[in-house]
Amino acid sequence: MNLNTIYKQQTKTGNGLNINDMKKQIINFFALAALAIFIGACGNNASEEGHDHKEGEQQELHEEHSDEEGGHEGHGEEGMGEVHLSNLKFQSLGVKVDTLPTRPLSGVVYANGQLEVPPQHEATVTAILGGNITAIKVIEGDKVSKGQVLAYLSHPDLSKVQTEYLRAYSSSEYLEQEFNRQKKLYEEEVGSGKTFQETKAEYLSLKGEVKGYESQLKQLNLNVDKIRKGEIYDNIPVVSPIDGYIEKVLVQIGQYIQPQTGMFQIVNTKHIHADLMVFEKDVHKVKEGQKISFTVESVPGTQLTAKIYSVGKQFEENPKAVHVHAEIDQKKDFLIPGMYINGKIHTSNDAITALPEGAVIEEEGKPYIFIAEQHNEDGETEWAFKPVEIRTGNSDEGWIEINLLEPLPKGTKVAWNNAYYLISEMKKSQTSHSH
Repeated sequence: MNLNTIYKQQTKTGNGLNINDMKKQIINFFALAALAIFIGACGNNASEEGHDHKEGEQQELHEEHSDEEGGHEGHGEEGMGEVHLSNLKFQSLGVKVDTLPTRPLSGVVYANGQLEVPPQHEATVTAILGGNITAIKVIEGDKVSKGQVLAYLSHPDLSKVQTEYLRAYSSSEYLEQEFNRQKKLYEEEVGSGKTFQETKAEYLSLKGEVKGYESQLKQLNLNVDKIRKGEIYDNIPVVSPIDGYIEKVLVQIGQYIQPQTGMFQIVNTKHIHADLMVFEKDVHKVKEGQKISFTVESVPGTQLTAKIYSVGKQFEENPKAVHVHAEIDQKKDFLIPGMYINGKIHTSNDAITALPEGAVIEEEGKPYIFIAEQHNEDGETEWAFKPVEIRTGNSDEGWIEINLLEPLPKGTKVAWNNAYYLISEMKKSQTSHSH
């Protein structure tokens, strides 16, 4: 409504106004309009401020929620927290704490194989002369010495060989005297040269025959000196050609044995060694003088060592591998040729950072160790252990290589054992705080 309209309305109603009244009404009109505009503006501002406040609260809640989620997802060193032990518990658990050590830790080539004996320390005992078994003096597992009697054979020709030897030996003694006599006569030009030559030929021929009989009798393990004195053997002794143990007895009493038939198998386990098969990809790492640690499959808990003395120069076809022979350091009585073994060949000996395997724990696929700090609270000693993510390398004889992702301050101490217990206690602590 403008001023002209107000003037016309006043005119129509007959209420004439002077100019002062008219000004008052105009002023009142504008005052009311201004008040209405002010009230409306205040309402809008209040609404906008309320809206902003709610949005701010939601933003803060959202950020707090995000922070909480981030804390659960982190699981890094800070997210995992730490575990505290009283000094009493620390002592009772036997936790060992020290700085990270360096120690020689070798590279390893894994190989399988079995225990073997060199061929010169195995023997198959055979019969030189055919005959019947009259006695067996040993059983499987017996320890025997070289030359020890294992069995006896009898044969009708045995007496004949001994008597023919005695005849030839006696004849050779007579001919030797005759030869010496004829030689003396010939040299003095008294005797005939023809007679001397005939005597010499006969003597040398018989002497060779005697040597042949002696060789046969010695092969039959008969004492020639006793036979010369008239002692005739009724049985042929079968003796061991080496020191060792009876591995197999292949005959029975009364059995007829053909010449060269195997009767006993003997093995000298004193010379038993490790025979490992090394695959083609690892052959270049292996050489003489390297150490081997191995276990015997059939004897749980064994841990033996050996030293390589020979590396094969030819590949086996299936599998494609070479034989590696190693002398066992401390041979045990239970070691038997043919036993299967699992070995580790130590190919290098570099000094690296390492810890006992009990100091490392794997959590969610990542390996950790624990750094240790000692605190004194109100006169009481307390230990704090905090996990540090690492990477592991080679392992050998209960030790494992440690590769730090970030260097530790000089003098930092770490737990050398009980990592499994520490991570368990940490999880318990986190679970109790979440409730």
